[in-house]
Amino acid sequence: MRPDPAGPLFHEPGARWRTVAIGPLVCVVALVVELLTGPVVHWVALPIIAIVLAGFSYVMVVAARRHVGVELTSTVLRQGTEELPVAEIEAVLPPPSDDRRDPERWETARSLGELADVPRGRKPVGLRLIGGTFVRAWAKDADELRAWLGELVGDPGQTATS
Repeated sequence: MRPDPAGPLFHEPGARWRTVAIGPLVCVVALVVELLTGPVVHWVALPIIAIVLAGFSYVMVVAARRHVGVELTSTVLRQGTEELPVAEIEAVLPPPSDDRRDPERWETARSLGELADVPRGRKPVGLRLIGGTFVRAWAKDADELRAWLGELVGDPGQTATS
């Protein structure tokens, strides 16, 4: 994907780098507690544990940023590693109503990205592509993503029906 000179309109990184620091910070706190309270200080074990925790966290953050990140520019919607040109979106569908029994057609459609379903902690946004295919985009802040997509597609009220 070529970077958009105007920058992203909507961006969710998937995970934050500060998560990698949590494990080592807990080990520093444990070291301070050991220094203040007891005769035994684990000088070797705590740094090793801190490195292992940081390593696992690093792998998780890299995976989340790659597979659960969302970015919308004026030309492309990126969901994980999949990119969908905005020009291929025909309509942004409204959120489902709470008083319905059957799911909307888009709610059972394929999710964008390489994951099997909408990632945990994210909410789906229904899209109808040119040609009539339905797909589900997703984001933590689905309402904001829906609004930006509606503006780009020319459907600010999201009045399209599924």
